[in-house]
Amino acid sequence: MTVFFDTSAVVALHVDSPARRVAVAALHDATVVSALALTEALALVTRLTDEPVLQADLEDAIRLQWDRYAVVPLDQRCLDRAAQLMRDQPLRLADALHLAAADRLPRPVTFVTFDPTQIPVALGLGFEVVSN
Repeated sequence: MTVFFDTSAVVALHVDSPARRVAVAALHDATVVSALALTEALALVTRLTDEPVLQADLEDAIRLQWDRYAVVPLDQRCLDRAAQLMRDQPLRLADALHLAAADRLPRPVTFVTFDPTQIPVALGLGFEVVSN
């Protein structure tokens, strides 16, 4: 079984919320992410707290966990698949990139997301979806 975390799941691991329990339970030794997830997660840090010390702690936690993920690169193959998904589905580019990265993985894939726009597309790609 392959477990894929989108950015919402990557961030949920480090934020006290109901999604955190779901993300922690889904975390696997070989959890996979797209290369985009780190950039997106770090950009979200300042939206989650105004306190500089908490921002630094959250960024450190995200970076430390990042070293434990397997990362799918955003190469031309992934970009082409994302473009195809966007032609077929009402997706934002970032969502399409996560889904395209996950689509490269061997099945079965468990796709962990807390973004409701990704869920129907992930299901359509044959992924098991974990969310809250």
